[in-house]
Amino acid sequence: MTSAFVRRLPRPHTLRARLTCGLVVLLAVSCAAVGLAAVVGLRGFLTGRLDEQLTEAGNRFAVSLEHNGTLPDDHDGDERGDTRHQATGTFGARLVDGTVTHAAVVRPSGTKHVSLTDGDRRQLAALPADGKGHTVDLAALDDYRVLVTSGADGDVLFTGLPLEPVEATVHRLELLAGIVFGLALTVTGVAGALWVRWSLRPLSRVAATATRVSELPLASGEVALPPRAPESDPRSEVGQVAGAFNRMLGHVEDALTKRQASEERLRSFAADASHELRTPVASVRGHAELALLHPGPVPPEVTRALERIAAESSRMGEMVDEMLLLARLDAGRPLERRPVDLTMLVLDAVTDARAAGPDHRWTLELPEEPITVTGDAHRLQQVLANLLANARGHTPVGTKVTVSLETEGTWAVLKVHDDGPGVPEDIQPGVFERFTRADRRRTDAPGGGAGLGLSIVAAVAEAHGGEVSLHSAPGSTTFTVRLSTE
Repeated sequence: MTSAFVRRLPRPHTLRARLTCGLVVLLAVSCAAVGLAAVVGLRGFLTGRLDEQLTEAGNRFAVSLEHNGTLPDDHDGDERGDTRHQATGTFGARLVDGTVTHAAVVRPSGTKHVSLTDGDRRQLAALPADGKGHTVDLAALDDYRVLVTSGADGDVLFTGLPLEPVEATVHRLELLAGIVFGLALTVTGVAGALWVRWSLRPLSRVAATATRVSELPLASGEVALPPRAPESDPRSEVGQVAGAFNRMLGHVEDALTKRQASEERLRSFAADASHELRTPVASVRGHAELALLHPGPVPPEVTRALERIAAESSRMGEMVDEMLLLARLDAGRPLERRPVDLTMLVLDAVTDARAAGPDHRWTLELPEEPITVTGDAHRLQQVLANLLANARGHTPVGTKVTVSLETEGTWAVLKVHDDGPGVPEDIQPGVFERFTRADRRRTDAPGGGAGLGLSIVAAVAEAHGGEVSLHSAPGSTTFTVRLSTE
């Protein structure tokens, strides 16, 4: 029950709150220990002084009851006794053969008889006559400190003083300690929170720097890391964390710089290679087509070889153009920025796709009003062509392909949906990466794509400030392109 209650208690989550709560809890435990020790010590001291008073007073009052008291136990009048040198409230009693025969208390007006209850009598009868102080709770009076001695006539004599002054003093100490310790805890909690906050300021700066780093686009491109976190005393834990964090940022910055340089070299190589390959590829294709136009007799094997050379040259030329386009997009070259009627582009692209793939079922869902975006019409047309070619090339005959266009706020949303077999799950995470094929078995197939079509779709959409996404399952595949209409 207790453990379950403790688990349900709210716990601080931040280091600052934990340190402050820990400080307050430790101080509270210390205050409680000091207060308890003070209360116990004071009660013991005052009780010891009370025992000394009882010892000094002796049993004169109890003996006087033995020789002068003749009133019965139920008498409420004055009891005769020697009250000299006896403090007000002094209790005296006589026990004979286990029975209390006399019991009285000193009052300012004299001696007054006390009617003890059966429980009081049993308590007194159980006390040993050892000449030491004992605490008893008398129902007829209150808490008393009683000294028990043996009388001259074989009886047992009791002399006691009230514990009320002791308890009152102890209670005052408890109240004073509670007030002082409560104020001390409050002041310490506030001061401790401020102190912890001041002490952890360097750590907060480290956290702020880490947050700024986490918001940077580190995936690609040149990255400028924020200024380093200010370092404090390296001998402190916070200073060591700040120093280690700054060294880590230095390593990250060096790695990003080297990666950027490597990417720049790779992009430059891809662009240069693509540019240089365009001429020989075009030349090979031209010579192959020229040879096919020769009027003389050509063996069928040579004709077939020349046709394959022309087809593969055309395919290689398209691949070179795609690589060159990606290299230019990676280099951040600006695209043409003009108003583009996206509705008309979609209509033309679907018309071309229907002609290229008549065995598929093509449907259009267009808004009543044209949708216009700002961008490069040629590149956007290439996005549509690649998406429709992808749907046509990776779905069986008879597949229904639906192309829809709509607006969502300030976004134009283009969707290409088909009810084909879907994209394999292991391919989906990298479907927009370069040289990714949905069917790896088609890697060397004649006329197979190079796996750059969807990469170009993603790169062009990103260059227009948009995005492209995929949701695919068996029987339902949807490519969604979002472009800003502003």
